[in-house]
Amino acid sequence: MKILNKEELQIAEGVLLKHFPRSLKVYGFIYGINRNKPSTLEIVVDAWPDFKVIICRPDPKVTYYSMDEQILRKMLTEENAVDWSTSFLIGGFDASHATMLKGVSSDRRVNNKVYTMVHLLYLPDSSHLPTPAADSDLESRISSLNLSHIDLVNHTWKFGGNKQGYMNIKNLISHFPSCCITDGQGQPVSWILVYDYCALGLLYTLPGHRGRGYAKVLISTMARRLHTDGYPVYCFIEEENMVSYKLFKNLGFVEDPSYRAAWFEFNF
Repeated sequence: MKILNKEELQIAEGVLLKHFPRSLKVYGFIYGINRNKPSTLEIVVDAWPDFKVIICRPDPKVTYYSMDEQILRKMLTEENAVDWSTSFLIGGFDASHATMLKGVSSDRRVNNKVYTMVHLLYLPDSSHLPTPAADSDLESRISSLNLSHIDLVNHTWKFGGNKQGYMNIKNLISHFPSCCITDGQGQPVSWILVYDYCALGLLYTLPGHRGRGYAKVLISTMARRLHTDGYPVYCFIEEENMVSYKLFKNLGFVEDPSYRAAWFEFNF
């Protein structure tokens, strides 16, 4: 097992690019690190330069991409690739690995549970994005979030509402792209952010402003901006969230129908 240095992370980014869409989450983390976004992650591989498994750690939310389940299992069982003594999530992994992960955690006498199952949707080409109707007034109200909006976003985020949520959102607004639509007083009424693994997320419209097509405008605007700036354009949609799933599909996002991603919680 090897920890990648700065130069090796540049190479790893190029390798992962060839394995889209399944490598997107790890690619997104490394894309940010390689562009000096703040990160506490350590990136490890099974071998170099011809790696088969790459893991982002030791954040409580571990992420990996694997081309070989047996090598992954060995890293998890024999090489201490994760700290099984702590509570952690493995997020955005190939759901076909679930049985192996459950087996490894059982052998370690560590409990586990499915946190969520998700669709991985991505946009290969922004040129096919439809252009939602937006008059000049609406276009003039498209802006970016700033630090004065942290409390608003944190209060409405399903995983927020606490100090950790506040700090997460502060980091995203400070260092990653965001987009919002404001009201006549300049206050955001609809917004979308980019996670630290470069996925679109936190899409939300205040209840009194729904039904006006704001989400379509925000997704299209942000997707074009991300493509222009070189970011990957993708998102995770929970399986039960059919409204968002249809929204992104109608805007040209696609998926590998044979693939599902999952979040598992361990040692909780």
